Amino acid sequence: MTTKRDYYEVLGVSRDAEDDQLKANYRKLALKYHPDRNPGNKEAEENFKEAAEAYEVLRDAQKRGIYDQYGHEGLQGTGFSGFRGFEDIFSSFGDIFEDFFGFGTGRSHRTAARRGADLRYDLPVSFMDAAFGVETEIEIEKLESCQACEGTGCEPGTSPEDCHQCGGSGQMSRSQGFFSIRTTCPYCRGEGRKIAHPCKECRGTGQVERKKKVSVKMPAGVDTGSRLRLTGEGESGTRGGPPGDLYIYVHVEPHEFFKRNNNDVICQIPISFVQATLGDDIGVPTLNGDKKLHIPKGTQPGEVFRFKGEGIPSLRGYGRGDQIIQVMVKTPTGINKKQEALLKEFAALESKKLSSKLKKMFSN
Repeated sequence: MTTKRDYYEVLGVSRDAEDDQLKANYRKLALKYHPDRNPGNKEAEENFKEAAEAYEVLRDAQKRGIYDQYGHEGLQGTGFSGFRGFEDIFSSFGDIFEDFFGFGTGRSHRTAARRGADLRYDLPVSFMDAAFGVETEIEIEKLESCQACEGTGCEPGTSPEDCHQCGGSGQMSRSQGFFSIRTTCPYCRGEGRKIAHPCKECRGTGQVERKKKVSVKMPAGVDTGSRLRLTGEGESGTRGGPPGDLYIYVHVEPHEFFKRNNNDVICQIPISFVQATLGDDIGVPTLNGDKKLHIPKGTQPGEVFRFKGEGIPSLRGYGRGDQIIQVMVKTPTGINKKQEALLKEFAALESKKLSSKLKKMFSN
């Protein structure tokens, strides 16, 4: 397994670098290692991808926060796994390449590949599944490339034609005095091409809406607000562009007994007045089944006990939180006459005991 370099080291910036510095340093590296300037150079290609991955993480406040706290391992829980190829990088940072370098994917504007849209799916997860992880299957609706026309939008056997109004340029010129004004062609909307014979399956769009079942592997320890990224499971791109991504937003359902605080599990256990007074051994539910808890003599209401390592697994892949047990002393109700008499006798003894303590204290 290849060890990834520190992202700050890759971009050559300090850990408190601002966005402008990140962008400037990424620009230099992207220009230096761009594949058009280093044809056939595998090392340059890897450096180009490495710089793009580092910039993608550090420019995003949420990803940067996770990385600063947990490193590369922490990002695995978000579903981020870097870029699949150059098309993915160019589509994500196209504005940088066009603004700074004057080149992007090597295509003209009117025929440029377009990345597919990202999708969002809100997934409810049970408390126990969130604690231990689960693999589940969801069904989504998304736009996919039309198989009938292979995404061209044209009826099979035909192809797009240059717009007869703008001659395929996507723009129209008109003179106004000494000036010539260029505007977007209203007939082809700047595309430069028109589909004379649209595909009957997709009506010329090149995409059709379909349902798809997707497998989602939920890591142990996710919580409400956790986000998983499934690369390439968004809507299909157009003109050969890469597909978007699918983002799974986790919503953990409440549990009837357990509550969560970070990686700790909290619960309340009722015990009787007698158990609190005399002590007892009781069974307490945990995430892994019942476990014995010793209640010492004289335990007070609200007293807290702890089971080490019985909480939620860490998203970082090692260690678990604790289970915190708060005992609630239950006042008996519906007692019979014998029980009442015994309690009165107990109260009288307690009163004498307290009175003796007070006398001793004042006599001293």
